[in-house]
Amino acid sequence: MSRTRRVADYVVGRIASSGTSHIFGVGGANIEDIYDAIDRFGPRLIGVVAKHEFGAATMADGYARTTNRLGVVVATSGGGALNLVAALGESYDSRVPVLALVGQPPSTLEGSGAFQDTSGRAGTLDATQLFGHVSRWCAKARSAQDVPRLLEQAIDAALSGGPATLLLPKDIQQTALIADHPAAPRTKPPADVVESPNRGAALDLMSSTDGPAVILVGAGVARTDARDALLRLAEVLAAGVIVAPDAKDAFPQSHPLYVGVCGVMGHRGIAGVVADAAVCLVIGSPLTMTERAGLDNALASTRILYIGEGRPFVSADASIGGDLSESLNWLADKVTRRPPVPELSRVGNLDVPRGNGPGVRYQPAMAAISARLQAGDGIFADAGNTGAAAVHYLAVPRDGRFVVALGMGGMGYTFGAGIGSALARNRRTYVLAGDGAFYMHGLEMHTAVEYHVPVTFIVFNNNAHAMCVTREQAYFDADYSFNRFSPANIGDAIATMFPTMNAWTVQTVDALSRALAELADVDGPAFICVECDPDEIPPFAPLIPDADAGDVSPAVPRTPA
Repeated sequence: MSRTRRVADYVVGRIASSGTSHIFGVGGANIEDIYDAIDRFGPRLIGVVAKHEFGAATMADGYARTTNRLGVVVATSGGGALNLVAALGESYDSRVPVLALVGQPPSTLEGSGAFQDTSGRAGTLDATQLFGHVSRWCAKARSAQDVPRLLEQAIDAALSGGPATLLLPKDIQQTALIADHPAAPRTKPPADVVESPNRGAALDLMSSTDGPAVILVGAGVARTDARDALLRLAEVLAAGVIVAPDAKDAFPQSHPLYVGVCGVMGHRGIAGVVADAAVCLVIGSPLTMTERAGLDNALASTRILYIGEGRPFVSADASIGGDLSESLNWLADKVTRRPPVPELSRVGNLDVPRGNGPGVRYQPAMAAISARLQAGDGIFADAGNTGAAAVHYLAVPRDGRFVVALGMGGMGYTFGAGIGSALARNRRTYVLAGDGAFYMHGLEMHTAVEYHVPVTFIVFNNNAHAMCVTREQAYFDADYSFNRFSPANIGDAIATMFPTMNAWTVQTVDALSRALAELADVDGPAFICVECDPDEIPPFAPLIPDADAGDVSPAVPRTPA
């Protein structure tokens, strides 16, 4: 049965039918009809107003990345729309299913001097071209009757590895639309067609190699929630599992088959483990330079089976496409147990030079945070020294979620993304960021205060862009620095700005542990400023001389099963 309603109402209803519970955005004249439609729709769909469109888009990204549901961001035209670009770039490179609904001036005013006109007419910026470069799919609605078809295309494109952008002129949002009820909910992206020759070659590869197997896991496993299938395959093969920096939550760190983290922020000895394997299964990642740093020679010495989307950046002997969980379960049915990779004790932390400056060191700080994490908690680590330390040292709890945005590596991503994830999962979420990232987008925590979101923001304050400081010292004349800041009392400022939020400033590991314990029972947002040393070198292999030499220390702490 059909009924008449506005396009804005139709769009909101269709999004709700997809299983999405929140829409993130910032208001404005050319998107206000969507927020009005959210209010009309009712409590099953919650509209969240962020403080910046970048923050709103990262909320949608964090929501999608940790729930495997469609993330939705809405923004008005002009500067509001342009503020989405950096965040959509991250979602694009990391293939996160985000739908961006971007308001536009009325279509009747295009090319005639309308405020914030981005139609591409009369010498204006062309939003379709712009967003087409940071989206897997982009189109502008030209009439109300176009919207149902375009919206389905946009949702399908996003769920197949988004983001997707639909441009909605204001007059079209307000137009009455006669259309059927929204389509049935989609729960997962459509699987690619899997051709039998691909699977046949994979079986030939596995049967023709004797000896140990290792698995290199990327974020695609987490993004598609193929964790159970991965665990089953690893146990069938008795294969050691190595995770990429952005896939720390894809395999339990407490499991005896867990090896460690690869890449520039990863653990020592990983290359030796890969080199000793007869076959390496690369699953859910094309292996970017960040993930495979130091592994090229080892990968060249073993056979490689690639299981994932697209083409890997390494030469694979066989590949399997299609739905990741289905492919992993299929393979687990066909293969048999192999001998273990020897000497896993060689894997350990990088030997980081000891610092002698003031404040808290990264490794004991991450140990203190790890000790406080509960099963199911989320962790979002920002770019720079803090992110490197979290990747290298932090233990992910059972059933927890760990996200580090390595697509574009944009600073400040975690503040919005952690909020979006916490709203979706209703689990305590920890945002770990440096002061540089805080200055960019940290005031998005105001949204956490407004919506009483269970996020603990931990800002490591060294009054610097510290990784840039380290690079200045390592690669250039160390007598100068453009990257040290004047001292700032961030914790005191936050306590004054947000009097309802628990805020701490700590200068020792013991104080950090006490603050985390004190905040354990807080049900809303909380803030900890950790004072640390700008000259401490992080666990980032390119910045550490002879990163593969020295004594082996234990790998990241094991978490309870």
